[in-house]
Amino acid sequence: MKIGLIGYGKMGKEIEKIAIERGHDIPLIIDMPNMSDMTADNLRECDVAIEFTIPESAVRNYLTCFEAGIPVVSGTTGWLHQREFVYENCKKKDGTFFYASNFSVGVNLFFELNRKLALLMANHAQYKVRMKEIHHTQKLDAPSGTAISLAEDLLSLLPDLSGWSLDENPGYDQLPVIAERTGEVPGTHIITYDSEVDYIEITHCAKNRKGFALGAVMAAEYCMTHKGILSMSDLLKI
Repeated sequence: MKIGLIGYGKMGKEIEKIAIERGHDIPLIIDMPNMSDMTADNLRECDVAIEFTIPESAVRNYLTCFEAGIPVVSGTTGWLHQREFVYENCKKKDGTFFYASNFSVGVNLFFELNRKLALLMANHAQYKVRMKEIHHTQKLDAPSGTAISLAEDLLSLLPDLSGWSLDENPGYDQLPVIAERTGEVPGTHIITYDSEVDYIEITHCAKNRKGFALGAVMAAEYCMTHKGILSMSDLLKI
């Protein structure tokens, strides 16, 4: 499989390493110094593109991939206010778009665990839920896309919640989210249900970026035999 990498930061380099280990080729790498190479003609030399950039350029990158007629796998967060626009353009071009806020297999199992625990806790109002996420200082968005995905699931399942908030003292119906940026932490997410007598806590802690990169390459492989709007739930069958 020929993979075009759009974005060549730490994640892009880790994806390149994993892809080569799995027997794939990288004929095209797009990054800031050569953005002029980001054309549909160049992308057609690839079977699939993997995109990890910034919100300001992500949607434009997706549209170019759709124009080129190749699937695009993206882990860029912060652009979801344009999600319907992207999906509509993908469908118009009969394209394939695989998006995940986090490609780690472990994190996606954690998503499922979060939903199941929320279902169990929905009728126990004495427990107040809160979330904390910790990432490296280079991470631009806060809260993380993963934290937002976790929060959206909690909001859909816990009847006392109507939104999430980064405020230190949120309203009663708001999920408190603490977003901490420190050191080189790849990503930690903690969800706590606290009562007067005890607390229940689940945590996912990434040790490095390898799990994210592996999941992205697996998603690209999946796109070779599947079409449309895809997610990690499709890949992992959860």
